[in-house]
Amino acid sequence: MIDDDVLVIEGVAHQYNFSPDNFVDPHVGPLIGETLYALHRRTGGPAYTLDRETYMNGAGPERIGRALLAESQTDIICYHETPIYGQFFDGGSALWVGEEMRRLWPNRVLTYGAVSPLRPGAVDRVDELVDEHEVTALKLYPIDLVEGRVTGLDMGDPEVCFPVFQRAVERGLTVVAIHKALPVGPGPVEALRSADVEAAAVAFPQLTFEVVHGGMAFVEETAVQIEAFPNIMINLEATTNMLRYAPRRFAEAIGAFLERGGADRLIWATGCNAVHPRPVIEAFWDFEMPRDLVEGHGYPELTREIKIDVLGRNFLRMHGMDEDVVRARIAGDEFDTGDLAEPWGGLLDAAAAP
Repeated sequence: MIDDDVLVIEGVAHQYNFSPDNFVDPHVGPLIGETLYALHRRTGGPAYTLDRETYMNGAGPERIGRALLAESQTDIICYHETPIYGQFFDGGSALWVGEEMRRLWPNRVLTYGAVSPLRPGAVDRVDELVDEHEVTALKLYPIDLVEGRVTGLDMGDPEVCFPVFQRAVERGLTVVAIHKALPVGPGPVEALRSADVEAAAVAFPQLTFEVVHGGMAFVEETAVQIEAFPNIMINLEATTNMLRYAPRRFAEAIGAFLERGGADRLIWATGCNAVHPRPVIEAFWDFEMPRDLVEGHGYPELTREIKIDVLGRNFLRMHGMDEDVVRARIAGDEFDTGDLAEPWGGLLDAAAAP
C-alpha cells in the first residue's frame, strides 16, 4: 500500500515468453519481443530494467509476483492470459503462470482466462475456464490468425461473439476484457478501435466490458463510450506507463476520461512484467493535472480520492468485491509490510546502466 487507506490492485499482470520455440512466425515474434523490451527499458530506466535474457525467456510466476507484491505498493494481482495464438504457441501470456501465482498467494491473486471466439470450441472454452481454472473473468484479443489469414474480431457479431458472452452469463461471469488500441503484430487497425464494444454492451447489460489499453489511441471515442454506456470500463494498462516517458500524453488521455465522468470507470494496471510497477505507481500518486489542461480544456483535477478509486476501488466495484473483506484476507501475511524489496530481486540489465 502507498499508505494505510490506499489499496493498490494491479489490473493486468502478464508473463511474456519470447523464447524462439514459442514463436509461430520466426519473423514477427522476435519483432514483438524487441518492441516490448524497448518499452520496458524506456519506462523503467536503469533502476527498474529486468535483464534481457530473463525478460525474453519468461520471468516466472514467483519473480513477477514478488515484483508486484514485495517490490512495489501493489496489494492484489489480476493476471491475464492472452489468446495471441497466431503469433505465440502459448497465446502470449500463459494461464499456468497466473495459476501458480494464485497457488502461492491465494488471497492476493485473481486470473482472467483467454478465449478466441474466432476459433472452434470457444463456447466450450468458457466452461473449461470456469470449471477447471476458476477464472474471475474472460480476456479476448481483437485479432487472430484463422486458416492462415489475419482476421479482426467484431465484438458485436451475434454469431461469433454473442454465444461466448451468453455462456459467460450462464456460468456466472460478469466481466469480459478486450485488448484494444495497442497493436501487437500485424492486423487491421480497425479491430483496435473500441466502437464494436458498444453493440456487445447493449446486448449484454449483465456484463461489464473492460477496454484494455484505453487511452493509448482513439482517446475521444473511448471517452464518449464511458459517458454513454454504464457497463464499459477502461483499463489503463500501458497508458499508465506514459507517466514515465510521456506524461503530457497521459494527462490528455486521463483528462478526457475524467471530463466525461469516468473517475469511477478507470482500472489501474501497469502490465507487469511489461514494466516494473513501482515507479509507475509512484509517478501516478505524485502526478498533478497540468494547469493549462484544467484551465484551458476544462479537465478536472486528478484528486487524491480519484487516485484512490483508480488504484483499487473501481476494480473492487467492478467485481462486486468488499474492500474490508479483501483487506482482512491479506492482513498479516508476508507482504503486509511497509518495506519494499530490491527491484527484480537485483536481476537488472547491466546494459541499461547509466
